[in-house]
Amino acid sequence: MNLSLYSVQAFIVLDTEGNRVLAKYYRPKSHPQGESKDFLTLKEQKAFEKGLWQKTKKPGGDIILYDSHLVVYKHSLDLILYFVAGSTENELMLYSALSSLTDALTMLLRNSLEKRGVLENLDLVLLCLDETIDDGIIVDTDAAAIASRVSRPRPDTTEIIINEQTIMSAYQTVKEKMQQRIGQL
Repeated sequence: MNLSLYSVQAFIVLDTEGNRVLAKYYRPKSHPQGESKDFLTLKEQKAFEKGLWQKTKKPGGDIILYDSHLVVYKHSLDLILYFVAGSTENELMLYSALSSLTDALTMLLRNSLEKRGVLENLDLVLLCLDETIDDGIIVDTDAAAIASRVSRPRPDTTEIIINEQTIMSAYQTVKEKMQQRIGQL
């Protein structure tokens, strides 16, 4: 029985032609079963991704068992997002984590989870991923919480904008106050 918290071995984003957009593989050294021997080289990773894309390129599924790995995936406009885990992991938990990650990304990218948006906002995508998965461990499955921790702060509407006019206005006010004080002496 697998009682460890380590549930995700990889997060992969492929486009509709099977090309890698983003991939992050997790190999925690502190795993109870030792360091993972899967996906050590780029060649192994690319071969796995190519075969995975062949199996999942048509929309319709959500979960498959591929090459003794449990794979949970979601199709977006021109992307396919994957979580790869060991075959003994909980597929409902993986699917929940993937759903919350895609929902958070959809919120952050203004309802357009597509290749161009992901590449232009790669920093937000990676921050979202880090808020969801930490070294292979699922840490959050609440899309709103993930998006709120990652989102850029909005400029406050009451923020003072400093320009030449405000500086001159402040200078005039200080000048008048100084003249009044000197006049009182």
